[in-house]
Amino acid sequence: MSEIAAGRRRRRRTDADRSAASILAAAKEILGTRGAASVEDIATAAGVSRQTVYAHFKTREALRSAVIDAVSEEAANEMDAARLDEGPAADALLRLLDVGWRTFRRYPLLPAGAAEENDPEADRARHSAVSDHLDRLLTRGKAAGEFDQALANPWLINAIVALGHAAGQAVDAKQMTFEDGVDALAESVLRLCGAHGRSRTG
Repeated sequence: MSEIAAGRRRRRRTDADRSAASILAAAKEILGTRGAASVEDIATAAGVSRQTVYAHFKTREALRSAVIDAVSEEAANEMDAARLDEGPAADALLRLLDVGWRTFRRYPLLPAGAAEENDPEADRARHSAVSDHLDRLLTRGKAAGEFDQALANPWLINAIVALGHAAGQAVDAKQMTFEDGVDALAESVLRLCGAHGRSRTG
C-alpha cells in the first residue's frame, strides 16, 4: 500500500472515530434527559445524517447501550477520583453515593433505560466499578468497627445497588424531591451497613 493510500485510510478512520464520538456525546445529552428522543434528533444534535448514525450504531437500542456504557465509564472515573480509600469508611461511602447521584442528575432518564434492557451480564459489567469500590469500603469499614459484620459483602452490595435504583425511580416518579432522594438513600445505606448513630450530615 502506498503512503498516499495509507494516509487516506488513516484520515477516513480518524473522521469515522470523530463522527462516532460526536454521535455518542449528543446521544448522552439527549437520551439522558429525553428518553423518547429519535435517532433523527440525535443526528441533528451531532451534526450528521441519520444514515451516518446507523453506520456506526446499527439500531437505536445499540446506540442507547453504548450511551449507558459511556455513562458507566464516566461514573467509574469519578469514583476513582473520589478518594474512597481515605478517611472513615462511612464518609467514603457517602462520597461514593454522591458520585452516583451526580450522574443521575446529569442523565436522569438513563437508569430506567438500563433496567429496560434486561441484560443481566451487561448490567453486572456496568456495575463492576461500584461493586469493587463497595467491596473494599465494606471490608475496610467492618475491620475498623464502623460497619456491622453480620451481613456478607455480596448481599450488602446488591442491596445498596437496589436501593440506589429504587431512590432514583422514586425521584423520577416525583414521589420525592431530588434532595429527599439523596438523603433517604444515604440514611438507608448507612442503616443497612450498621453505621449506628451516623447520618448524612455526620
